[in-house]
Amino acid sequence: MPDEENPAPVDSAAALTLSAPERQVLEALRAAPHVLQEEPALAERTGLAADALRGSLERLRSKHLALATDDSWSERKLTHRGEEARARGLPERRFLFALRRRGGTLTPDQLEAEGFSAEEQAAAIGYLRRHHFLAEGIPFRWADPRPDVDQPFPEEGALQSVATGEKEIDEAIFSKLQRRGLATVERHAIRRWLPSPEGIALPLPEPGRALVGALTPSLLSSGEWPHVAFRPYDVRATVPYLQAARPHPYLAWIEEVEEILIGLGFEEAEGPLLETEFWNADLLNMPQEHPARSVHDMFFVNVAPGAPLPADLVERVAAVHEGRPMPGETLPVSPGWRTPYSKDRARRPVLRSQTTAVSGRFLAAHPPPPFRMYCIGRNFRPDALDAKHHIEFEQCEGILGDSGVTIRHLAGIFQAFSEALGISEVKIRPSYFPFTEPSIEGYVRHPKLGWMEVFPGGMLRPEVLRPLGIEVPVAAWGIGITRLAMVALGYNDIRDLYLDDRGRLTGRPD
Repeated sequence: MPDEENPAPVDSAAALTLSAPERQVLEALRAAPHVLQEEPALAERTGLAADALRGSLERLRSKHLALATDDSWSERKLTHRGEEARARGLPERRFLFALRRRGGTLTPDQLEAEGFSAEEQAAAIGYLRRHHFLAEGIPFRWADPRPDVDQPFPEEGALQSVATGEKEIDEAIFSKLQRRGLATVERHAIRRWLPSPEGIALPLPEPGRALVGALTPSLLSSGEWPHVAFRPYDVRATVPYLQAARPHPYLAWIEEVEEILIGLGFEEAEGPLLETEFWNADLLNMPQEHPARSVHDMFFVNVAPGAPLPADLVERVAAVHEGRPMPGETLPVSPGWRTPYSKDRARRPVLRSQTTAVSGRFLAAHPPPPFRMYCIGRNFRPDALDAKHHIEFEQCEGILGDSGVTIRHLAGIFQAFSEALGISEVKIRPSYFPFTEPSIEGYVRHPKLGWMEVFPGGMLRPEVLRPLGIEVPVAAWGIGITRLAMVALGYNDIRDLYLDDRGRLTGRPD
């Protein structure tokens, strides 16, 4: 912040062509020059809408006439599910109460009659068996020796601490609440403004009086020059940087797409191009004998198998594929594919055929919800080359995970994403994928090639989320970003996007 006792000279002030809102905001700041003012108070004082006020403040700051300070803080909060768990009790606590009411024996039918959802049953049984409250097998019964069921769980105390706003909370326990979708961290920020020394010292012409940008011969000959107001200029302003080279149009467009996604709150993730079948397909609930995993749809690489896979995760995925209960559980996630699962095939190297493999790696790291992730990366499939297909192409992978996320959020993202890219003709219909349910497909209209499928996605199935330990709904998609680029940039052949001939790319000779 400039030294207020030694302000910069007025003749070095920013170039002034103040709009009426900018002048109005500057005058409001100068009315209390040494008081940090918040934007809501300024909006009330000036009568400007929030967007107009914020734009005027940012322009004044760029002209060195206003200064801003930012304060930010984080606050732990219970989610809607967390509030319900605090009011009704955690599933594991309610399970113990039900077991005691039933005399120490509880069948799955009785558990369902007690009002437990399938998700609550899985969470409660897994927790109580890990902490030696329940014996193995069905019907459910006390472990031997019988535990003290009245002792509080650490998660119960943490729920209460979060609800009452306590600062000292065990981070490990709080992280468990986050993974279960019971708690979250809300981040807040507030910006305050005051005029800069230059903004205070700068003389403002009378309203409606024009500022003159240059001393002209007519002003000199007429003798009017002493009576006009001259516009100051900022000698500190940066000079536009010119360069001969230009980014590739397709790559420049992808950077614009990334800016849109980052602006929507998504974080970027990356993954290897040389994958294993486990991350590329197995984790995504695609059966190992699925036709899309043949030599006609994937590139297999004749190299040694990659690094060892996470053994515990492989065991859970194998159980899901074979329709068995996962380790530590008594009920299977689903009937599965009921075919033997090959761990050797899981390690087989392939060129990545879909960026959904990056989503699997991201979720395996157990990010606490809510989370938003995107990845724009290259994939490889042995497609026949034509105007809409290429053996190398980019996908824009994304996932959105949080309590309450539904397929409607996903359809809204597709619609908003298309509008941000200037694409107006979009239609969405139901579809099917092995790893999502429900599933949808979005189409955009190409002026020459007609409707093209570019927005496949859906809600990740329990067969994908349960082995990863994710307990909140997750929307996932793999946007055909290359086809979208054809529509947005006006190309009629997908192969033209990979040319290095600038004249053909831009339609102009060099």
